[in-house]
Amino acid sequence: MTTAQTHLRRMADVLDEARHDPSDEVPPVSLLLGLQRLIPCDCACFSELDVPTRIHVNEQETPYDDWGDVGGDATLEGYWRWRHQHLQCVEVARVHVSPQVTQMTDFMSLRELMHLPIYTEHLRPFKCIAAVALPTAPARTRVYQFFRQDPKPFTDHEMTTLRLMAPHLYAIYQEAALRRRPPVRLTHRELDVLRCLARGMSTPQIAAQLAVTPGTVRKHLENAFGRLGVSSRTAAVARVFPEAVTV
Repeated sequence: MTTAQTHLRRMADVLDEARHDPSDEVPPVSLLLGLQRLIPCDCACFSELDVPTRIHVNEQETPYDDWGDVGGDATLEGYWRWRHQHLQCVEVARVHVSPQVTQMTDFMSLRELMHLPIYTEHLRPFKCIAAVALPTAPARTRVYQFFRQDPKPFTDHEMTTLRLMAPHLYAIYQEAALRRRPPVRLTHRELDVLRCLARGMSTPQIAAQLAVTPGTVRKHLENAFGRLGVSSRTAAVARVFPEAVTV
């Protein structure tokens, strides 16, 4: 078997292990560890973030002994203060309908990065970050990240591996989310309202789209919240459409 065939076999094994993972985590817990075997790095994580509320909806990390030495602000205030300098994060947060694979050097040089507060207050000592961003609702991020202290960028081979894996990572996320999500019966109108929310529409925009009053939209949302057991629009969209940007 050639080196390329061996690597493809390893990629397939990681995906197969994730699809047979008995855990109820979304995504399966074995997937992050499998990806770290394919893309060697100091640590890797998967996170889902609601940007407006700054809430980490979901987070997984591989073992790493020195998290306490990362950055200068363990409370993540440094991240939010300087997030606009983290151009990779800014790009990840844009709405996209298919998985997106990037690394930090796509946006700036190492020299530029190390002179920015986002590095000294949050990212240090990691100099290279590769990311696989999965589609999600507006104002949310859903991303795998791979961190290295080594200043050398991720290789073309490693980035190609992530690009080949990306559609499968998204499919596995969708499958796991659907398995975990118990069925909830909503009316057709409640679903219509939530579909509009998933597209980032405001209450007046939804009212105009559905030819109803804003008060009617709010009433449908109130009823949907009760059925779903949630208290916010973001949570409702995540509960009903966890795997999609638009529905």
